[in-house]
Amino acid sequence: MIRKNPCRIRGVGRAEADERPVATVAQVFALADVIGLRWRLMVLLGAFASMRPEERAELRRGDIDLDAGSVWVRRAATELNTGRRVVGDPKSRAGKREIVLPAFVHVDVRRHLDWFAQPGPDGLVFIGEKGAALRGTTFGRKWRRARDTVGLPGDFRFYDLRHTGNTLAADTGAKLKDLMVRAGQSSEKAQLMYRHSTKEHQRKLAADIDTDVRRQQVKAAEGAGEGATVHPLVPRPRDVYGLVSREA
Repeated sequence: MIRKNPCRIRGVGRAEADERPVATVAQVFALADVIGLRWRLMVLLGAFASMRPEERAELRRGDIDLDAGSVWVRRAATELNTGRRVVGDPKSRAGKREIVLPAFVHVDVRRHLDWFAQPGPDGLVFIGEKGAALRGTTFGRKWRRARDTVGLPGDFRFYDLRHTGNTLAADTGAKLKDLMVRAGQSSEKAQLMYRHSTKEHQRKLAADIDTDVRRQQVKAAEGAGEGATVHPLVPRPRDVYGLVSREA
């Protein structure tokens, strides 16, 4: 049997090329808005937590630590060409990891768990409208419609949300070892490179992404002119992050 990603659909796939398209922060939020509440968190975790599609497909309630504001990646779900769902380990040894989430994602996580996830610690976080596990064919139609509505190019794949997330993380100036831990990338040499990455480093990385995204959202709203609104999850100017005072 040939295994395939449950989210691997037309226009979606594993990014191997050196150069892949990257969405802007505004485009990511637009995708999350257009695709609908049930799949909103799927988009946000791809872009702002650098999770692989197959990791999100197998994410369970017990993998989410609301108090710590983090997600544990322990498994991945692939789909055979027969349609049978197969659960196994993540892509690499480093794929099993804890991802500290930017603070602005926390509201979406809590809301999604309350409204859509299966009950109990083993309940799947992402399920279809009928309560079944995520299927690529069903999600694919929703993804392509959202992508086209936002105006992203046809070659922007679902996997490119992860590429976008990795780029956002790298733009914070984080050390390579911390970036690799967050993304779950592994090789014998890479493990030696990032073995000293600490929880403190990971929390700082998540906080930097949080601050950068909030700043970009505020700038986008200010640039839109009078009457523009800031994304509801982003505090308005003069918030605790001091964005206005730094840019004034």
